[in-house]
Amino acid sequence: MKSGLSYLIAARKCEIDELDQLARTSDLVVLIARLVHALQRERGMSNVFLASRGVRFAGQRDPQIAECQALEQAVRAGFDQLETEARPGTTAGNSARLFSRIAWVLPGLDGLPALRGRVGALELTPAQATAAFAKLVAGLLAVVFEAADGATDPEISRLLVAMFNFMQGKEFAGQERAFGAASLAVGRRDEAQRQQWLHLIELQERCFQVFIDFSSSGVLALWHQGQSDVATAEIERMRRISVSSAQAASAAVPDPRLSQDWFDSCTRRIDAMKSVEDRLAADLRALCARKTTEARSELQQYEEVLGTLAPQAEGAAFFDDTGTQATEPAPYGRHLERSVLDMVQEQSHRLQAMSDELETVRASLNERKLVERAKGLLMAHRRMTEAEAHKMLLQTAMNQKRRLVDVAESMLAMADYLPLAETPQR
Repeated sequence: MKSGLSYLIAARKCEIDELDQLARTSDLVVLIARLVHALQRERGMSNVFLASRGVRFAGQRDPQIAECQALEQAVRAGFDQLETEARPGTTAGNSARLFSRIAWVLPGLDGLPALRGRVGALELTPAQATAAFAKLVAGLLAVVFEAADGATDPEISRLLVAMFNFMQGKEFAGQERAFGAASLAVGRRDEAQRQQWLHLIELQERCFQVFIDFSSSGVLALWHQGQSDVATAEIERMRRISVSSAQAASAAVPDPRLSQDWFDSCTRRIDAMKSVEDRLAADLRALCARKTTEARSELQQYEEVLGTLAPQAEGAAFFDDTGTQATEPAPYGRHLERSVLDMVQEQSHRLQAMSDELETVRASLNERKLVERAKGLLMAHRRMTEAEAHKMLLQTAMNQKRRLVDVAESMLAMADYLPLAETPQR
């Protein structure tokens, strides 16, 4: 009959399996971050290429596409490895939602060659190309979100939450770059354009605030260092020019020549964000390695104790009064008996503390899920786009002076009472 320590060892082995799987998932997240950054650069080049009717970035597109293709193959290999090495019962590796997200994004990767062909043939507008790349990036970020949601270690989960929100904020920064460049190039301004620009700025700020809440001091120092440069100041200046009230009679129409300055400043800002992203990736890998090393070291200690433990020895200390001292040692030592029970109790306390902290970390992810569900409800019942649904939720939250997640919860509670939008007759 096996002892309690044997099952403690089995529990530790399960933790190690989960950590190994989580390390593989984290490696995949790092690869996705690199691919997303490369796709953002390709999207920016494609946007300008199309806007200039094939004049600008004609020579730079091919090397950038080649970089994206190499990173895409690495991500695909990561997908395959995650599926192949997933073990039944491991939360991170065997997540149905994670694999469903991967299944959804693969057709987008398959469609990239055709999209690039249409860009090269000047068959798309800049807005169409931007939207297509944004849809693919959103799918890749959804994989990162599910990886963070499936993490079972609170420290690793915190890092994944920080990384996901930073990547999402960086993506909104990329969308603002494309939107601002196109808006300034037209040389006109209206209220709809102003609201859309403000919406993109607000989305970034929300993501970066969550990133700040979950990041270490070292990462935050790097982030603040990058936010104080000349490019960021120039972006803020052009934002003020572009989003000033459209109704103001004294407001001057932005100079179309600002479009190139805007694009270049945003590109420098987004490239600077890559150093923060790289730091998060390095910290994630180091944390996974440290956690696994610590777990394996403890497992070795347990196995060494088990090798010196006599049958039934663990039970000798179970009912002891912790306030009394033994006058004579048991055959294998009261210290050994007590240490085994202490190890079991320590493991129990540690797992409970991890569970409590993990619930705190996941609160941010759960809020995002509620908001996404509320957006989907509005899209189905009011026939809105995703951007329109999100803006409506934000506006409602501001008008009612409530948190966005509280508005989303209230809306979901009324779901059964909302009629579906009618399909237009053809």
